[in-house]
Amino acid sequence: MGLKKKIKRELIGTSDYPSNKIFTISNFITAIRLVLTAVFLYLFVTDFNRYVALAIYAVAASTDWLDGQIARMTKTVSWLGKMMDPVVDRALLFTGVVGLVARGELPIWVCVLIIGRDVYLACGNLIVHRFHKRPIDVVYTGKAATALLMTGFSLMLLGLPMVSGFSWFPDASYLPGLNGQEAPLGIFFVYLGVIFSMLTAVIYTIKGALAIKHAREHPEDEDADFLNPEIVESEETL
Repeated sequence: MGLKKKIKRELIGTSDYPSNKIFTISNFITAIRLVLTAVFLYLFVTDFNRYVALAIYAVAASTDWLDGQIARMTKTVSWLGKMMDPVVDRALLFTGVVGLVARGELPIWVCVLIIGRDVYLACGNLIVHRFHKRPIDVVYTGKAATALLMTGFSLMLLGLPMVSGFSWFPDASYLPGLNGQEAPLGIFFVYLGVIFSMLTAVIYTIKGALAIKHAREHPEDEDADFLNPEIVESEETL
């Protein structure tokens, strides 16, 4: 059983030392994003109104930046928020993917790659967590992948603008934008997002393997109580 770390009170709620709070403004915004995601998918698949659905999707996507900024500015970064945020981000991406595939506007292989990558990372995270208790921090390539995919899906959901594309793979219907036919501009952002997503999977795999290796070699470094640090008032060095 590891000893509790002594953490100064003013550091609790920062990115390095998240709090155990549940009811925070940023967590509420994250929960609202999840609700908006479900509303968007229903409206888009049922063809209620494409542009109303897109507006809801855009609002949900924009809150990804908002909740993080509020949490850092108010020092209310929490473990729940750190765990919920990437999950809700993926849910937002999945609904965009599923909606476009359901309407025949996105190749199914993109859906398989994106969802398959996340299933792979989820399974890998369960394995890593057995050895390394602290969650592995989000990497910048993952943030870039999310931004590219959300931008691409938003443009594809809008269906505009349309561009002529490239003739690199003639008659390849599964590669819109690269087969010489007109395609939404957003598909190119999606392609870049898929590349960054695959790169992120490789980086997480390496980080996970290194975390397991370190945990096996130095089991004393794994603090069983890292989620519940001892808060101290003094200015002593951590």
